[in-house]
Amino acid sequence: MPEPLTQLEQRVYHYLIDFLAANTYQPSIREIARQFHIKSTKTVSDLLHALEAKGYIERDESRSRGVRLLGFAAAGNTQPIPYFGRIHAGEPALKPEYRKGFITMDRRFVPGEDAFFLKIRGDSMVGRGILDGDYVMLSPSAKAKDGDIIGARLGEEATVKTLKHDGPMVVLEPANDRERSIRVGPDDDFAILGVVCGVFRPFWEQDPPPTLPVDDTPKA
Repeated sequence: MPEPLTQLEQRVYHYLIDFLAANTYQPSIREIARQFHIKSTKTVSDLLHALEAKGYIERDESRSRGVRLLGFAAAGNTQPIPYFGRIHAGEPALKPEYRKGFITMDRRFVPGEDAFFLKIRGDSMVGRGILDGDYVMLSPSAKAKDGDIIGARLGEEATVKTLKHDGPMVVLEPANDRERSIRVGPDDDFAILGVVCGVFRPFWEQDPPPTLPVDDTPKA
């Protein structure tokens, strides 16, 4: 295992990752110094040496931005998938202002460009392995059929249930004996948001860091 980072080393390492994602190139030593209010460029250089010695980066000291993040391939074969904290009654149900952020996924597991995540609240689907706090990925372009787990809109509320049809009625079935099925008629304010095609379960979660500004100054 890599040697643990100090608190400052970890902050600098995360800054390198976020800066690269926002700008497609690495920050200079002076930019790192400004970000962390470090007066000495030698202190920044020592921090980068520590990250290199602990196996997190490689450096080319002949270049101003000569840092390479080891194992970092966020730009290749991945796709940011938006997740939403709430939905809108009516169409479109997913409005940009309701988007809470993105979860970057390997593109092998993303069914289409319209995929998105909802965060599960409650335990109505525990019998299908979906728990409170999980993120479920939905595919709006997949055709929902009986037996599929779907995300649906009921007015302004989103719910995840198993789909079933009973004549003209749509039945949304929970996977928890303590919950009742929801029956939806033709006149109800209802829409299928998508078919569940994946579940992401974090065991630890922190608030996302503030978005870094894109630096459009000339590169050194």
